[in-house]
Amino acid sequence: MEIERWERSEEISDAEKKVIQETWSRVYANCEDVGVSILIRFFVNFPSAKQYFSQFKHMEDPLEMERSLQLRKHARRVMGAINTVVENLNDSEKVSSVLALVGKAHAVKHKVEPIYFKKLTGVMLEVIAEEYADDFTPEAHGAWTKMKTLIYTHVTAVYKEMGWPQ
Repeated sequence: MEIERWERSEEISDAEKKVIQETWSRVYANCEDVGVSILIRFFVNFPSAKQYFSQFKHMEDPLEMERSLQLRKHARRVMGAINTVVENLNDSEKVSSVLALVGKAHAVKHKVEPIYFKKLTGVMLEVIAEEYADDFTPEAHGAWTKMKTLIYTHVTAVYKEMGWPQ
């Protein structure tokens, strides 16, 4: 197993928050389809992540995954959580609270290894960059890289508090 060090997120400037929110407004307009694309790529690239999902852990075919109502439902939940974070980028307490709830559910209830959040946020960035290439300027890429780290750090802070191995 890969040993991860706990990372610290960099401060996201007001200009970067605006870029994230503008990019996200276009992404979120296709929320379910983008979320499904992210999850399918995540599960194809990291098949071991499917172990946490009894409903679709045996699915190998991306087309079968795309048709899965359970996968679509989870995609909407993931995208909804990210949307809440993006909408509240100016309220650090709300962002921390939302991501702490996500972290706690995944650490305590689902027992998901924290490394999967790093992998998922990386896939999220790839998919958004590809599907919204015209909007994904170098500035947007930099802002979203900070956003990816913010999500990972806040979610996994719960793991750290609970004593998960670093």
